[in-house]
Amino acid sequence: MAIPDYETLMLPLLLRLSDGRERVLKELQQELADEFHLTAEERMQLLPSGGTLTFASRVGWAKTYLKKAGLVCQPKRGNVQITDLGREAVNQKPRHIDVEFLTRYPDFMAFRSGSKTKAAPEQLGSSIGLVSDLTPDEIIESAYQKALTALADEVLERVASCSPAYFERLVVQLMIKMGYGGSREEAGRAVGRSGDGGIDGVINEDRLGLDAIYLQAKRWTNVVGRPDIQQFVGALAGQRASKGVFITTSRFSQEARDYAATNTQYKVVLIDGQRLADLMIEHDLGVSVAASYQLKRIDSDFFAEE
Repeated sequence: MAIPDYETLMLPLLLRLSDGRERVLKELQQELADEFHLTAEERMQLLPSGGTLTFASRVGWAKTYLKKAGLVCQPKRGNVQITDLGREAVNQKPRHIDVEFLTRYPDFMAFRSGSKTKAAPEQLGSSIGLVSDLTPDEIIESAYQKALTALADEVLERVASCSPAYFERLVVQLMIKMGYGGSREEAGRAVGRSGDGGIDGVINEDRLGLDAIYLQAKRWTNVVGRPDIQQFVGALAGQRASKGVFITTSRFSQEARDYAATNTQYKVVLIDGQRLADLMIEHDLGVSVAASYQLKRIDSDFFAEE
C-alpha cells in the first residue's frame, strides 16, 4: 500500500501511546510501518531532497502536530508519551485525527497561526487559513516558517536538558559564531573562569580585545526577574565593566526587560530561550542543513529581444 500521510498516522500513533507508557519514537515508527504493511522499499523511500526517510518524516510530523496540540509530550530526547489531554481525545473514540480535529485545541491554533502565545477562543476561527487562499510562494513560506518554529522548539528542548557546564560552553560557541571572543581557545579560557560576583564569564568584544563583554549564562526554567538583572548590573559595577549579556533558557519578566532597556549607565542585552534558539539556528550552531530548495522565477531580461 502507499505510504500514509502524516494526518492518517496521528490516531494510530496516539492509540499506541494510550497505555500511558513512555515510548521510543523510532520503535513506534517500526510498529506503525508494520501496522500499515509497508514494504521494505516503502520503508526506505526518501523524500525528494534525498536526506530523510519519507515515512519517518511523516511519523515525526504526526508527533509534532500532536505535541503542539498538547496531546503528547516528550519527557526526554527521542521519547514520546501521551498526556491527560491525549487520553481525553482517545476516550472520545474519534474515527480519525487530523489538522481539523486539532483546531479545537488553543495551543495548536497558536502554533498554526505562528503566535508565541495561546490563541484566545474568540480568535480561533479567524486564525484558520485556507490553502486555496494562498499563492504557491506563500504556501512555501508558511511551511518554511512552521518548520523553523518546530526546529526552534526542539533546539530549546535540547539546550534546556543539557548540563550547566555544557550550556556555558554552548554560549561560548554561539558568541564565537556571532563574531565575538577572538578564537575558540581564547574564549574557552575566559568563560567559566571567574565564577564569582554574579559573572559566569568574560569574552572579548572583538578579536583585538579592545573591550570586554561580561556574561551570565543560566539554564533556568523559572522567569528571570528584575532583581536578577539588578544583581548582574551590580556585578558589572564591581568589575568596572559597562557591557553584559544575560542568557537564559527561560524568559524574562517585563520588569526585567524594562530595567535593562532604561539603564543608561550599563548596556545589558537579554537573550531568552526563544531568542537563543533563533540565534543558534541563524548561526548554524547545533543544527545542519537537511535539504535546500531553490525557488526559480522567469528571467525577463533573457527573453528581451531588443
